[in-house]
Amino acid sequence: MPQTNLQPDVIPLSQAINKYFDLSVYLLVLMGFGTLASTGVLDWPAILLVGSALAVRGYILAERRRIVFSERWTTPLTIAYFIFYAGDYFLLSRSFLTATVHLVLFAVVVRTFSLRRDRDYTTLAILAFLMVLASAVLTVDSVFLFFFAGFTLMAVATFVLMEMRRSGRAASFQARHSQDAHEHRHLAFSLARMTPALVLMILAGAAVVFFLLPRMSAGYLGGYSFGTDISSGFSDRVQLGQIGQIQQSDAVVMHIQIDGDQHGQHALHWRGVALANFDGKNWSNPQATYVIQRQADGFTIPFFSQGLATPSAVSTRTALAKAPTFIHYRVLMEPIGTNVFFLAPWARRVKGAYRALQIDSGGAVSDMDTQRAVSIYEADSDISSPAPEQLRAAKDIPPQFAVSYLQFPPLDSRISRLAAQITASASNNYDKAVALERYLQSHYGYTLQLPRSPVADPLANFLFERKQGHCEYFASSMAVMLRTLRIPSRVVNGFRSDEFNDLTGNYVVRAKDAHSWVEAYFPGYGWITFDPTPGGTVGSPQGWGRAMLYLDAATSFWREWVISYDSSHQYILGRSVVSGTRGSWERARMWARLRYARLMGLARKSQRAVEHSPRGWLGVSVAVAVLLLVVANAARIARMIRTGRLRAHPERSPDQAAVMWYERMSRYLARRGVQKTTTQTAQEFVRAIEDGRLRTQVARFTDAYESARFGNSPDDALRLPELYGEVEAATKK
Repeated sequence: MPQTNLQPDVIPLSQAINKYFDLSVYLLVLMGFGTLASTGVLDWPAILLVGSALAVRGYILAERRRIVFSERWTTPLTIAYFIFYAGDYFLLSRSFLTATVHLVLFAVVVRTFSLRRDRDYTTLAILAFLMVLASAVLTVDSVFLFFFAGFTLMAVATFVLMEMRRSGRAASFQARHSQDAHEHRHLAFSLARMTPALVLMILAGAAVVFFLLPRMSAGYLGGYSFGTDISSGFSDRVQLGQIGQIQQSDAVVMHIQIDGDQHGQHALHWRGVALANFDGKNWSNPQATYVIQRQADGFTIPFFSQGLATPSAVSTRTALAKAPTFIHYRVLMEPIGTNVFFLAPWARRVKGAYRALQIDSGGAVSDMDTQRAVSIYEADSDISSPAPEQLRAAKDIPPQFAVSYLQFPPLDSRISRLAAQITASASNNYDKAVALERYLQSHYGYTLQLPRSPVADPLANFLFERKQGHCEYFASSMAVMLRTLRIPSRVVNGFRSDEFNDLTGNYVVRAKDAHSWVEAYFPGYGWITFDPTPGGTVGSPQGWGRAMLYLDAATSFWREWVISYDSSHQYILGRSVVSGTRGSWERARMWARLRYARLMGLARKSQRAVEHSPRGWLGVSVAVAVLLLVVANAARIARMIRTGRLRAHPERSPDQAAVMWYERMSRYLARRGVQKTTTQTAQEFVRAIEDGRLRTQVARFTDAYESARFGNSPDDALRLPELYGEVEAATKK
């Protein structure tokens, strides 16, 4: 039975375990909620309500109070919430995943304040895990790693304490309580040391399994994250005159690494879709699509995407360009809910673990595999452009382009007059396009604020009344005015970013970098890019922005090497390991050869020195030999010195002196034929001695030995040399 006569300030160990268990379960739930809140998809009312409830629970634990909901309240609350769950799903959130997350959060709050039985704690731990699982589905950000590590830490502590509670309650015999007032603190410190060690071993083992286990496909988790036009910034349509405000986000959409570009020297447009049909308010893309067959070196992009009739025309265009430039780049896409590949104009080839791609007549390349989200791909593009004098000479627009790229709805008559007025001094299509581009850039302002109410003609409203808007207004205005001048044109949606992370060598493209621009057609040279939107100033990140580059580097690594980790990454990793191992082995061999050559040179030099001064080197050799002997026998010499001190002053270390004298006595008796076995205790050895006189002396010696060793008695330690002499005398008579 456990003792109850404890000191008033002593906390029983069982009580301390229960206290720490309550705290660890609370921290486990708090870490799970923090993981879910960090995804950025949890609505603010849910964050505030659940956060407040957990804060109250933390205050109760800190004050060592106990508040538990009655079961007559928890059951009706649960039933009522299931009714609310239906309303949440059909009316409020209108999302099964969001409504289910709200249900889990409600269950967490109710269960947190109704903990009575062990199964209640188990249920709460399972709910905390469900929050982490939901976070894994809702995000692919590297912040999840830190929260998950914290959750794992608290999970290990929780299950250790849970097992301690269970074992303590199930034990038939209870251990005696210690009178140490700090016993509960020792338990806390032991948990604080042991738990991180277990977590590190778990993470290390998981990392080994994760990186070495054969992967059959690309990381699929990102495919379950959902993106929208608002969250990604990209849209495959243009709707002018929308009520509201364009949502700008710093969320990263993709990272782009261009071979050989270490300083961010490119400022490219990353094409998504080209839109040809305009009805006065909306641009749409009803163009036909064509399947691109996979080849050994990837997917070859058809030549018609550039607006050229034959492959030879593509080669001619490149040869006539003022600066033929081919780039190879690698794109790491975030899951933004689109199957479009963003490519620099003009793409020649796309590589990636995709089964089939398709392309429309506007040059938009998309993934046909609905089971695999666009994540990682490589591409080659020709970013060269013809010289202005060549474009000025382009004539004879093909008839088929008039059908798709010269049509426009009934327009305000002022638009065509403005286009004619701006281009009055231009004698060719290229100069007309440049004049329109520069006019829009210099005479109109950029703003993200949209009209408060819909307008009948958003294009005329932008050009003649508001005179400010975002990129879609600028691109739409230029494309329409080009068409009024009989110049084929279209609006292109994609991204443009000058942000470069020199830590990773990647261009960072964010949701706010979504952009619209114009492509105009020039016979013989294809589609040429024009961007009428006024440009902003872009500089190198400083201060906090510079610090965020390190976070972006960590996020990029997490996205590529954890979320999208697949067999190709395993191949790269294995090749790097083999190459690194081979390099290390070669460096080790080279180091050994150099050291061997130096040693041989030193030996030859020493040989010559000995030949010139044999006596001096003989003395040095003797001194070195003596030094080596001393070093080799250092332990024995130290033991002899220690033994001498113990013999001279046994009272200074009674326990050590007792061990030394007892071992000496045992060795002496063994030489006289009285052998002590390893299984015998000191008293059993005494009883096993047949000689009565010797047994008496050994018994006296053993009593003094035990008092000196286990009782730390200096007086008995001083008696041991004399008693040892009596044992010797007893063996001689």
